[in-house]
Amino acid sequence: MDRTERFYKIELLLRSRGCISFADLIDALSVSPATLKRDLAYLRDRMDAPIVYDSLSNGYRFGSDAGNAKAGPRHELPGLWFSENEIHALLTMHQLLAGLDDDGVLARHLQPMVDKLQGMLGSDASEARELMRRVKVIGTARRRVPSRHFELLGSALLQRRRVALRYFKRSDRSESEREVSPQRLVNYRATWYLDAWCHASDGLRRFALDAIREARPLETKARNVAVRDLEAELDAGYGIYGGAGAKVKWATLVFAADAALWVANEEWHPQQKSRWLDGTTGAGRYELQVPYSDPTELMMDILRHGDSVTVSGDKVLAAAVAKRLRSATAQYAE
Repeated sequence: MDRTERFYKIELLLRSRGCISFADLIDALSVSPATLKRDLAYLRDRMDAPIVYDSLSNGYRFGSDAGNAKAGPRHELPGLWFSENEIHALLTMHQLLAGLDDDGVLARHLQPMVDKLQGMLGSDASEARELMRRVKVIGTARRRVPSRHFELLGSALLQRRRVALRYFKRSDRSESEREVSPQRLVNYRATWYLDAWCHASDGLRRFALDAIREARPLETKARNVAVRDLEAELDAGYGIYGGAGAKVKWATLVFAADAALWVANEEWHPQQKSRWLDGTTGAGRYELQVPYSDPTELMMDILRHGDSVTVSGDKVLAAAVAKRLRSATAQYAE
């Protein structure tokens, strides 16, 4: 444990316990009495920490002066300061992030920070580890991504450099060579995608990272696309392939009462519109309107609700959903 980490731990112990003995500080920090004395003196003399010795409690605390039992004005070490609750929140956030992390790429770089945060908790480090074990992210149908591609693309994105890709297109089972300018990494339904300007097709495209066969960084400076243009081009429709310049239409879905209470709390699209039918909020049928261009993912989400949802107004979409239902029914009947 370095000296800076000890300083934060001393401050945290004083704030969390109010008053702590010299012996308890030594046990928590695992240092010699001489080292602890130097640390306390440095915090008082160089960092202006109002640390005082309370003879009645036989311990150290924060205060205006040795004769004042009230705590002095709030003191913080320079740089980042985290309270105990904030440290717990950061550790929990790390655990949530680990649920999106393929091959531990992100966790590997964040682990030194996590170790320091746990060290700052002092005697509560075991509590932090227990908290992290009790936060779990469950992903379904997860497609794992080779870490070398994630790391390489993330680095190119931050450095604003182009990347040469060999990409496998699932629709026709073909491979192509692409030169792209990375713009954004997207995690959608437990799978990572790269939004990039494709210089071969001269437009924005979205690439599934697990379909990238090879990736090679280039020295050429990447073309920059404004975030608002990315969102307008790639996020306007429904699902991960809902944009890319396609014409956007609106689907109107009406959910029966048994499904309405669930769907009313779901976000299908950031621009969705909704209302309760039958004149009662929280009861009866629920109408949801969502934009889409490619109906593939939208139909999948509609079908999971079975006969609890109907498509209103869009005859083409309604016919496509009905065809899928008939096909599925026929397969199960065989």
